[in-house]
Amino acid sequence: MRKLLVYLFFFLGCSVAVAQVRSSEEALAFQYYQNGEYEKAAVIYKKLFGQKNNISLYDQYYNTLLKIKAYDEAEKLVQKQLKNDPDNYVYAVDIGRLYQESGRNEKAKEWFENLIRNLSPNEFAIRDLATNLYRAEAYDLAIKTFLAGRKVLNNDDAFAFDLLGLYRFRKDKAMLVHEYLNVLSKNPEVLLQAQSVIGNVFEENADYDLLKAAVLRRLQKDPQNIGLTEILTWSFIQQKDFDMALRQIIALDKRLKEEGDRVYDFSVVLLNNEAFETAVDALNYLISKGEDNRFYIPARIDLINAKSQLLISGKLDTKELVILENEYKTLLGEFGKNSRTAFAIRKLASLQAFHLNKLKEAEGLLEELLTISGLAPQVIAQIKLELGDIYILTGEVWEANLIYGQVEKQFANEPVGQEAKFRNGKLSYYRGDFTWAKAQLDVLKSSTSQLIANDALNLSLLIADNLWNETDSAALKMYAKADMLISINKTHEALKLLDSIDATYPGHSLTDDILMSRARLFIQQADYESAAVSLQKIIDDHSFDLWADDAIFTLADIFERKLQQPEKAKQLYQRIINDHPGSLYVIEARKRFRNLRGDKVG
Repeated sequence: MRKLLVYLFFFLGCSVAVAQVRSSEEALAFQYYQNGEYEKAAVIYKKLFGQKNNISLYDQYYNTLLKIKAYDEAEKLVQKQLKNDPDNYVYAVDIGRLYQESGRNEKAKEWFENLIRNLSPNEFAIRDLATNLYRAEAYDLAIKTFLAGRKVLNNDDAFAFDLLGLYRFRKDKAMLVHEYLNVLSKNPEVLLQAQSVIGNVFEENADYDLLKAAVLRRLQKDPQNIGLTEILTWSFIQQKDFDMALRQIIALDKRLKEEGDRVYDFSVVLLNNEAFETAVDALNYLISKGEDNRFYIPARIDLINAKSQLLISGKLDTKELVILENEYKTLLGEFGKNSRTAFAIRKLASLQAFHLNKLKEAEGLLEELLTISGLAPQVIAQIKLELGDIYILTGEVWEANLIYGQVEKQFANEPVGQEAKFRNGKLSYYRGDFTWAKAQLDVLKSSTSQLIANDALNLSLLIADNLWNETDSAALKMYAKADMLISINKTHEALKLLDSIDATYPGHSLTDDILMSRARLFIQQADYESAAVSLQKIIDDHSFDLWADDAIFTLADIFERKLQQPEKAKQLYQRIINDHPGSLYVIEARKRFRNLRGDKVG
């Protein structure tokens, strides 16, 4: 018994030793392969593979033989494996690869076509062949296998997602569209995935034209298909053809007898994209559904706001503004002044204060609004900030200071409180108390709101850069006054004052600031050509000054959205990304650059 145990331990020890030797040899062969020393790797793999036909080493051995062009030896290896396992497509595909590697292309083509031609009606086997062809980088043959597999299985929907993956990888836009439309026809829930994939593959407007043409052909045969209609709508939105998109959405709303959810959601998209005219059409449709519809009140409010934006974004017409004012009043007459209509009350007050010079009416509206119950604390804070702005208009500076202070104290560590502190600092700046203003602004440079921090930093630097001598300080007082006139919408007086600074104080240090202020005033008046001239002057003459990145981004925005010159906009967005990597505008510039390039619209 003792002898038997000795022999057993000896045998096990030898087995472990052999396994360890084999493992180290495998590691050495792999290292040779990695280093490109294929001849040395081949010797070891041949030895190891010959020991009990070690299948786990087949791939390494076969690929090593191809690397050293030992085609005869590789053919013997793979033919033997295929004979032992005739249903294994790994070996079948490797024979075709061998023919290609050795220059027998016609034989390879015939071999692969024969494999595809003789597919069995077995989904697993079809996918196995396609997968091995994909691993061999024979992507077109993998696609051909899946398409042939559909015929064999008599199922036109089979392998849809396999094919989508291959078409996406190959960037075959036409076939990607074709396959997605097949899937969407029966599975509308795939819409979000289709949008994401297509949006990432498409590069230009012509790609979306291809999609629209394909969808419209399908809809002629299947006009009631929801999935097709939704992808068509999406393609219109990507090209910012909002009118056509709205037609499709309204048609879908009617066809499905919906409550207007998708129309209202789209109206928000339109407002965010400043497509106010189309937004008006969308909101009018919702209002036409009647007072019982849950979107009736929000649509009424948004409609007036859209009209307000239409007027304010162009040259103002007092008659139309009065009509708009009356529409707000009618709305409030119908639904009363309460927490649900607070947004409309605030809009009416802004219209009266900043565009109709009805300061006391606007002030009274907001003061009354503050007495209404049910308002959220954050909303109350915003109303107080707006009321403070109107107090500045009416000359009640101390009242403005007091109400800003209330918000600052109540919301000390929140963005709205920091905004109140910033407005108080700006109020001191308007009044010419630059030292106190700068002290408040410097505190805000570490604000949790990046926008407030950036604005505070800019204004603090403006003050610091223009207090070096008596001339600069005097020029800054005039500039601060012009800045206040801009804030209260007195554009003509502001422009006149800005123009006079150069004449009164030649050689002052505010040139780029004045150019930026002029540009913003011109934008307010919809005079985009004049705004572009001022912005370009900042870019050309003050490229290292404070307003350089603001000027580049603002000019890009004008070229993109107002002057319809996307190529110029794209160049400027690229300049922000390259030349101003630390700018607040980098993320948005990158997004817009990609949209203009055709990557995807968010």
